Amino acid sequence: MSNIHDDLFVTNMPNIAADFKNEGDAAGLPTPTNVGEALGLMRSNEVPQSKIHMSHCWIFETDEPQHWVNEHEHDYDEILIWTGTDPENPTELGAELYFDIEGERHTVTTSGSVYIPAGTRHCPLGFTKVTRPFTFSALSLSPLYDSDENAGLLEQIGKA
Repeated sequence: MSNIHDDLFVTNMPNIAADFKNEGDAAGLPTPTNVGEALGLMRSNEVPQSKIHMSHCWIFETDEPQHWVNEHEHDYDEILIWTGTDPENPTELGAELYFDIEGERHTVTTSGSVYIPAGTRHCPLGFTKVTRPFTFSALSLSPLYDSDENAGLLEQIGKA
């Protein structure tokens, strides 16, 4: 028997790697060896009423620096979230990541998040080292993820 609000739940997170145009194959970048599957927590594809797009993935250990996401911007606000997995010390990320906002480099070593206003250039994003897996989520205040930063690059490398 079905409940009236069943259509509001996502119970089988789909792989949504194709949504992202600024990382991996879509951006002409090798996918970092330490990044897990991009999973859809909430988006209008699964829940048509949704006004947000939220993804989730695991980031695994690496001793090698990994570039993950190219510089880009959106016409909506975005929040990026990284959460350590040590229940005894939840603020400890177990990693060092780098993240640029408007060309200014930031180094992150603790669990937390960043708010990116619409129209703000951000990234590159990558990992200097990861000593313990952590989770990474991106919350777009838009029902669909959208950025056309790499459209020209895709044509140049023959992937469009």
